[in-house]
Amino acid sequence: MINDLILMNGYGIFVWSSFILTFLVCGIFYYKTRKTLKKYEEEFAKEISELSVEQKKIVLENSKIASKILSSYNKTI
Repeated sequence: MINDLILMNGYGIFVWSSFILTFLVCGIFYYKTRKTLKKYEEEFAKEISELSVEQKKIVLENSKIASKILSSYNKTI
């Protein structure tokens, strides 16, 4: 019974290889996107840290995204 599922009347090699390829490509895209996002978050945190205290306060008050990025960035340090 399990062999029938795996072999799928001779088409199993095509079906399972396409599943493996799809998951592999999605994993690579996820990894590259996450890596790029982390790079941009680090650059943003570096730019924010170079601001004066008053400017930093204004940016954090006006942007919810900036405060979330900085809070997640501080957790990873």
